[in-house]
Amino acid sequence: MKRMVVSHQEWIAARKRHLVDEKAFTRERDRLSQARRDLPWELVEKEYTFEGPAGRTTLSDLFDGRSQLIIYHAMFNPDMATPETTWTTDAACKICSWWIDNFDGIAVHLNHRDVTILAASRAPYSKIAAYKQRMGWTIPWVSTESDFNFDYGVSFTPEDLGSGEATYNYGSARPFATESAGISVFLKDAQGTIYHTYSTYGRGLDMLNVAYHYLDLVPKGRAEETTPAILWLRRHDEYGEDRPATS
Repeated sequence: MKRMVVSHQEWIAARKRHLVDEKAFTRERDRLSQARRDLPWELVEKEYTFEGPAGRTTLSDLFDGRSQLIIYHAMFNPDMATPETTWTTDAACKICSWWIDNFDGIAVHLNHRDVTILAASRAPYSKIAAYKQRMGWTIPWVSTESDFNFDYGVSFTPEDLGSGEATYNYGSARPFATESAGISVFLKDAQGTIYHTYSTYGRGLDMLNVAYHYLDLVPKGRAEETTPAILWLRRHDEYGEDRPATS
């Protein structure tokens, strides 16, 4: 991975050339962000129920007095845990846990911009509460008691998987397990009507992981071509004293 070593003047010249591309990317990102906000909405007509610290609750309640809601669909379904799944009977998916690490601390800032952010999983609430305590998170996290995760494209029955017809990320991929990750966004108007405004899955979640953006800055990058996250990533209390190779 060693690069050419140049003088300061040559380095500045190369950096300025790259800055042109970075500015073009920023403008394109702004355009895509506006196009995302301009997407049409769909009316949420089902009465979804959840289980939280105060007992049974509804989708409307999850807004917590705000008009915008972001739900991270965390992969955690103890009944379907196997040695191959990224979650266990007592711990949510290690990759989803990394994503929650990335947004747990910013919830207060989003709250002050009229946004509530939380996680939702199919695990019983008692399991969620225990794992959340283990991780030291303050983010709200609820158990889905209805078709919610199925309707928003992140949960699948074994029959769905066995049929070969189950699809993920708007049909661009097939799910590898009964749970997959995603983010869904909702808006509630002054009359209490709820709309689904956006959902994203797969690599669409990259933009929500600040750790990846820092890794993209360093010379080795994400280094996941040969060691994907499924292999190197740990829950934040599972790393121990191991260190990556420095070669």
